[in-house]
Amino acid sequence: MLELDKTTFDAEVLQASGKVLVDFYGDGCVPCAALMPHVHAFAEQYGDKIKFCALNTTKARRLAIGQKILGLPVIAIYENGEKIDECVKDDATPENVEAMIKKYI
Repeated sequence: MLELDKTTFDAEVLQASGKVLVDFYGDGCVPCAALMPHVHAFAEQYGDKIKFCALNTTKARRLAIGQKILGLPVIAIYENGEKIDECVKDDATPENVEAMIKKYI
């Protein structure tokens, strides 16, 4: 699981070839903290097929807004720099996230 910041996001996600999953989370976001161990487990399980990254939006607000991340948690999948799917807020359950991952591998 690669921890991103506003200086590495472009290179690791928007300029990456293939599929990249980004876990957008924030400091003090309880649902984000509850989801994180599941996302890390998916990274271990599917990390050979899709690149897993995380971005703390508390430290990168402008970047998050630029990516239209307006509520948390958000698990988004990018392909060749374009966002192709996401699970947002209440839909960001471990089951839904895993189903989304499976759809793209």
